[in-house]
Amino acid sequence: MIRPPRHTRLLATLAAAMALAHAPAALSAPRHQPSTTTESGDPVILAQQPGGALDQTARTLNQSDLAAAVKKGDTPVVLVGSAPLSTHAGDTALFVQLQSANLCGSAGCATSVYLRRDRKDWVKVLDSVSGPIALSRRSHGGMRDLIVDSTDRWVWNGTTYRDTMPAAPDAGLRQSIERFQARHHEQQPPQ
Repeated sequence: MIRPPRHTRLLATLAAAMALAHAPAALSAPRHQPSTTTESGDPVILAQQPGGALDQTARTLNQSDLAAAVKKGDTPVVLVGSAPLSTHAGDTALFVQLQSANLCGSAGCATSVYLRRDRKDWVKVLDSVSGPIALSRRSHGGMRDLIVDSTDRWVWNGTTYRDTMPAAPDAGLRQSIERFQARHHEQQPPQ
């Protein structure tokens, strides 16, 4: 079998690729447009830090959840991370994720964010989000935006972080909950 020289094959491949690139749009494959845009930022790294100051603070702030998990026979893993959310030197954020069978659900394990301003008490500013968290380069109110799971932006509103994703329409959800609560209001919770 006689083969054409290698450079001839390469030229033929290049010519075919160029012909496809200039083919009419109707002949090209349809392109899928992503429904959401992804955004990058500085990732928040969560790790175990047994006995460290952040671990002790996280355990204190989440002692009721930890106690409930232990009561159910779990030994929760506490992951923590820290990052500055503003240019103000005294503002520190503590990211806490509790991992156990009873504390994690189908969406994974939730992470909460606490803020300590001017070395005062820790205040929860974001409660229970699932997915990796990154610090955006954009900011609102002097605080960096948080990106959850590469697509969900949370912005600072002056006291806490709020989600920017539109909520699904409730279609009578509130009324349904109120009717349910009215019917079951007199029942005592199980002990």
